[in-house]
Amino acid sequence: MCLINLQFQQHPRYKLIVAANRDEFYGRPAAPAHFWEDSPRILAGRDLSQMGTWLGVNKAGRFAALTNYRDPGHMAAGAKSRGELVTQFLDGHLSPQDYLQAIDDREYAGFNLIAGDAEGLYYYNNIHGEPVEIPPGTHGLSNHFLNTPWPKVERGKEKLEAYVAVNEQLELDRLFEILADAEQAPDHLLPETGVGLDLERALSPMFIKMPDYGTRSATVLLVGHDGLVTFAERSYEDGEFREDRKYEFQIS
Repeated sequence: MCLINLQFQQHPRYKLIVAANRDEFYGRPAAPAHFWEDSPRILAGRDLSQMGTWLGVNKAGRFAALTNYRDPGHMAAGAKSRGELVTQFLDGHLSPQDYLQAIDDREYAGFNLIAGDAEGLYYYNNIHGEPVEIPPGTHGLSNHFLNTPWPKVERGKEKLEAYVAVNEQLELDRLFEILADAEQAPDHLLPETGVGLDLERALSPMFIKMPDYGTRSATVLLVGHDGLVTFAERSYEDGEFREDRKYEFQIS
């Protein structure tokens, strides 16, 4: 996943609002969001190559989401699948702080991980720093650090904050529309992550569509103050709409 926008503990109706895009090669097999047969508490899409996930929740209200850290120097060959980090948190019982502290950084290529629940969220990057608590507010994460001011991160934060600030009842379609923004950033605002200018341009929109890589799915997660969870996923095939899925449940 390459973009996570979230607002935490600032909305009158929702404790947690997440609007996120997953970007991946079109040929990598994945299952859409569902409650997993082998871990029935987990609701998430699934990478069928390594059997992990990029974002999910469980019935107890635990939430985790992952992005890769874009740096050619931290793409360790033979490293464990980063998708298992989300799965293990959702399937476990450790506190977010204890879970993040227990990760062996040497086993994984560079990653960013958000883990917690609607009462407390924590962020960890395995290249630099210790786990930190995410304060109330609007935040964005792509493939660098939390709230690094890349154009897509700033654009996503601004659009999310502008919409939720004036709407008590949020519409899923409007949040998916925000995530579908495919405008490229101007060259002078592009980051330099070692992939070359042409690729930086192509990766700069919130919604990516390239010949063999792009946004595969968009996810909206709403956790109400009443404990009601709404999890909606919009999936794409070769950059075109494929299907919508929606689940609702009460945190147990």
